[in-house]
Amino acid sequence: MSDERPASTSSYQRPASAGQRPSGPGQRPAGGPGGQGGPRKRRPFQRRKVCRFCAEKNLVIDYKEPRTLRFFITERGKIVPRRISGNCAAHQRHITEAIKRARNIALLPIAANHAVN
Repeated sequence: MSDERPASTSSYQRPASAGQRPSGPGQRPAGGPGGQGGPRKRRPFQRRKVCRFCAEKNLVIDYKEPRTLRFFITERGKIVPRRISGNCAAHQRHITEAIKRARNIALLPIAANHAVN
């Protein structure tokens, strides 16, 4: 007996693209939820927030003015991030420092249940 096997009698042939990643523009597989393809949902245009301290030069960041600093603190006592408040990086650093100083001398609350009248 010989060790050779007879040729396969199966007529199935693997497609040329099976197991290969599509290439070229527009050849991406369908992605997203449920495998649905199509354009991504775009957010409606939102106006870019402007730093109020850059816009109005007469506004001053001072730890002794808690009314000004209240706009940058949530009701839970957290400092509002600059992506929400719209401040520039330099003024956000000054605001953060002023809030921390005001908390230290009890002009601003540290937490929600530390409300100061």
